[in-house]
Amino acid sequence: MIQIRRILGKASRHAEHCLSVKSRPTVQKKIHSQDFDSSIFIPNVSSCLFFDMSLQRPRAWISTGPQQQHGTFYEFRTYYIQPHLNAAFLKLTNEKIHLRTAHSELIGYWSVEYGGLNQVFHIWKYDSYAQRASVRAALAQDPNWIEQYISKAMPMLSSQDNEVTYLVPWSKIQKPPKDGGVFELATFQMKPGGPAVWGRAFQAVVGTHTGSGYAHAVGVFHSEFGQLNQVFVLWWFESADQRAAIRHTSHEDARVVAAVRESAAYLVSHKNKLMLPCAFSPIK
Repeated sequence: MIQIRRILGKASRHAEHCLSVKSRPTVQKKIHSQDFDSSIFIPNVSSCLFFDMSLQRPRAWISTGPQQQHGTFYEFRTYYIQPHLNAAFLKLTNEKIHLRTAHSELIGYWSVEYGGLNQVFHIWKYDSYAQRASVRAALAQDPNWIEQYISKAMPMLSSQDNEVTYLVPWSKIQKPPKDGGVFELATFQMKPGGPAVWGRAFQAVVGTHTGSGYAHAVGVFHSEFGQLNQVFVLWWFESADQRAAIRHTSHEDARVVAAVRESAAYLVSHKNKLMLPCAFSPIK
C-alpha cells in the first residue's frame, strides 16, 4: 500500500504540473496491473514531457511470478556427514531407507562427489504443507524408524539443511534416458523478481542445452523457503568426462552463448555440485 500511495502521489504531482502548462481537460485512464489487487486511475497526461511513463509499467520488484497451479512442492535436504562415518552412514541409509519411503515419496538420493565433501543430497515430494506436517508427525511416532535409523544416523551427522522449492511453470520432473551416469545440481542466485522477471531468459538457456542434445534436465526449481531468488537445475550426464566434453562444445554454440549472455543480466552468482546416485535412489 505504501508503494501504491507513492505512485499515486507522484502521478498527481506530475498531472498538476502538466495541467498548469497546458490547460486541457483531464481524461481518466484506467491502468490494469497484475501487481496490484485493484485498478489504479491516473490522469492521461502522457504527452507531457515531465510525466514518468514508467508509472504505467508493471514493477518487476513487486512481481513474484505466476502462482503455482497446485500445491505440490519439493523439499531439498542436505546432510553433512562426519568424515570418518561417511561410509557407515551410506550403508545404514541403504538398509533402512524403506522405513522412510513408506511415509512419503522420494524423488532421488545422491552422494556429492565434487563441489562438496561428505554430503548427501535428497529430494522429497509433497502434495501440500499439510501432508508434510502429517508425514513428520507419523515419523515421530514410528518406533522402527526411530530405533533402527534415527537413533543411529543422527550421531553420524555434523549438520542438516533443507529448502522448499517449486518446479518453475515450464518444467516437470523427467527421469534420465537410462540408469547410471552423474548428476549436476547447478544453483543460480538470481536478482529479485521471480520467474516473471527472469523466467523467459532462463528458459531459453535450458532450452538451448536440452534442445541441442547437450544435456538432460531432470527438473528446474525455484526456492520458496531458504535462500530466496534461487533457481536450481538438476542435470544428468552419462559421465563426468562426457559433461566436460559437452561443456566445451556448447561454449562454441552461438545459440547457447547468446542465451547465456541474456540470462546473465539477471544473475548474481552461481555454484554447482557433481553427484552420484545412491543404489536406492528412484532417479539414478
